[in-house]
Amino acid sequence: MPHTPNLQQRRVLIAGATGLVGRELLDGLLADRSVAEVHSLGRRRPAVRHPKLHAQQVDFAALPALPPLDEVYLALGTTIAAAGSQAAFRALDFEANLAVARAARAAGARRAGLVSAMGAGATSAVFYNRVKGELEDALAAQGFEGLVIARPSLLAGDRPSLGQPERRGERIGLALSRALGPLLPLAYRPIDAARVARALLALVPVASGVKRLSSAQMQRRDY
Repeated sequence: MPHTPNLQQRRVLIAGATGLVGRELLDGLLADRSVAEVHSLGRRRPAVRHPKLHAQQVDFAALPALPPLDEVYLALGTTIAAAGSQAAFRALDFEANLAVARAARAAGARRAGLVSAMGAGATSAVFYNRVKGELEDALAAQGFEGLVIARPSLLAGDRPSLGQPERRGERIGLALSRALGPLLPLAYRPIDAARVARALLALVPVASGVKRLSSAQMQRRDY
């Protein structure tokens, strides 16, 4: 029988809180009065300070013991160009996310949210999408009572404020979307990182089973 979530005094973990969606997730969790503790794991600590935030800078290949948890949000991600190789990309996008999920599950987390990507599929001919799909499948096998997978299209947001370089592909995509405007189908339009975070924050605490969210659903808030 599914466990009915207690939406008071929730203990949550977020990995990747210094990224585009991760920052929005962190802000939302810290502002949520039903969240008692927010534990953050990352290669660097978030700039924000808050009484209920417990941030650790970690090596994802050797994670520390985790406190009791109710939920985990996985927002670790990079590009092959930024990582430097396919192996380095997989080490973060697949291996690190999966390691955090397993550690969170062992610490009692019943529900999880993942920032994946449009086109993710374990059988995709595109390496990037294949790794994303393999991670989705691996998380679905971890035994979470609820798993919400967000599949955004091109993410829009203020990367320079995070100390991240502007990604060439995103710059081109955003320029094209502005030129095409409403002619571009909703599913393929860039989506603001805050919309992705908002969907996960709304659904993860009460999730049951595996739910995948398309970019169009998140744009319309149809969830």
